[in-house]
Amino acid sequence: MPTSTVENYLKAVFLRAPGTGATVSTGAMAEALGVTPGTITTMVKHLAAQGLLEHNPRAGVRLTPAGRAVAVGVLRKHRLVETFLVRVLEMDWAEVHAEAEALEHAISDRLLARIDAYLGHPKVDPHGDPIPTAQGKVPEAEKAATLADCPLKKWLRVARITDQSTAFLEFVTQAGLKPGARIQVRQREAASGVVRCDLGRGRLAVLGLPEAAKIQVRAEA
Repeated sequence: MPTSTVENYLKAVFLRAPGTGATVSTGAMAEALGVTPGTITTMVKHLAAQGLLEHNPRAGVRLTPAGRAVAVGVLRKHRLVETFLVRVLEMDWAEVHAEAEALEHAISDRLLARIDAYLGHPKVDPHGDPIPTAQGKVPEAEKAATLADCPLKKWLRVARITDQSTAFLEFVTQAGLKPGARIQVRQREAASGVVRCDLGRGRLAVLGLPEAAKIQVRAEA
């Protein structure tokens, strides 16, 4: 069985290059995992020897089918655990990432299947990220509009939050912009970089363009 370190490395590659055959630079991996380039090089050689990665010194690394299967499995555990912690244990969605990082390496497939069934086989986690299926299929994310570029004065639903830092999730919560929220952008001021949103019932939200670009929206069902 892969160690937690191996699983973390493979998941980091997948999250930065989910497409089949896509490559990730070793520098990007080092930054994502908070380790030195030398440590990355050593681990990459180890994973390549195990048949989990392919390494091209110029292009970077990419997952083999075996490595992708491990990465997707860990990601499924992570997102289902986050969903369980938020829905069932009512933990703050800004705090569950660290807990899920630890539990994703310890939880068994049998227990995960029970959690999945108990939750009603959710398609997305609390942040709007797609949950891989038990068969290892990752739902393809449609090219989504964000509050920075969606049509003006059209009612939409918040679908996904791409910045999941604690500070940003707390801001999203306070602003009423969590996934599922009904919203329309009333005005974008290019000069000041301000986006003004209407949440209905007299509620308003004001945010900057960089923040607006981290909040994906979809058409109302």
